[in-house]
Amino acid sequence: MLKSLRTLLRKAPAGPRPAVPHGTRFYAIGDVHGCDRLFDALIKAIEEDDTASRKADTTMVLLGDLVDRGPGSAQVIARAREWGKQRKVRYLAGNHEEMFLESFHDLGVLRHFLKHGGRETILSYPIKKSEYNKLELNELQDRLHDLVPQEDRDFLAGFEEMILAGDYAFVHAGIDPRRALDDQSRKDLLWIRERFLMHDAPFEKVIVHGHTIFEDVDAQDDRIGIDTGAFRYGRLTALVLEGETRRYIQAIERSGKGKGAIEIEKWGDTP
Repeated sequence: MLKSLRTLLRKAPAGPRPAVPHGTRFYAIGDVHGCDRLFDALIKAIEEDDTASRKADTTMVLLGDLVDRGPGSAQVIARAREWGKQRKVRYLAGNHEEMFLESFHDLGVLRHFLKHGGRETILSYPIKKSEYNKLELNELQDRLHDLVPQEDRDFLAGFEEMILAGDYAFVHAGIDPRRALDDQSRKDLLWIRERFLMHDAPFEKVIVHGHTIFEDVDAQDDRIGIDTGAFRYGRLTALVLEGETRRYIQAIERSGKGKGAIEIEKWGDTP
């Protein structure tokens, strides 16, 4: 029923639709936020979808915020890095990766990080809650250097800020509407919200983004928000772009708060 409503409500194109380059296929994945079980399930669904589809030059794009809030940030980082060794995977920096990395040398950022899901990230590494609870802030910062492998930090530090593909631009949070795409600041790409979301004039390209949580995909004329609240609503979404078509794949945890069954839903255009 839900997929039928989505199909009925989809606007008919008035002219040529935005497209990615011919012969390519892009899978853009919204904010994972440490939800490792949903991430694993969505990767499996994407691999099956790509295998069943016609041959294409396939690229996976992770839109940032792999870490924080969910229970398995360390596991998500490891899985994302391993996937990139097997596939063409490109990674966008999110504001939560930025906070995580800055926490290693800035106590103020560490304090902020802990209030916004950083506690769960740290506890996904090999430290017991009892030890975590006893540490003062400066002691915890020192402990971080032992807990988090340099390999993880280097991996996160190497994430990109923007990826272009035909008529689409992939970013984490959004763009400053007043600036050209090639004149964006890192701060806006990772943190912007209202100025981007409330803008009612066309952008240079269709912006595919995460960062702001929507209960379902927020597909507007010039932007597509696919952070569907993995840690809040149990929905992790991938947007599939091929030619002028758009499809969606969702891994959905129906219940269980991290332990329930995960289902896969698909809807959208046929390439």
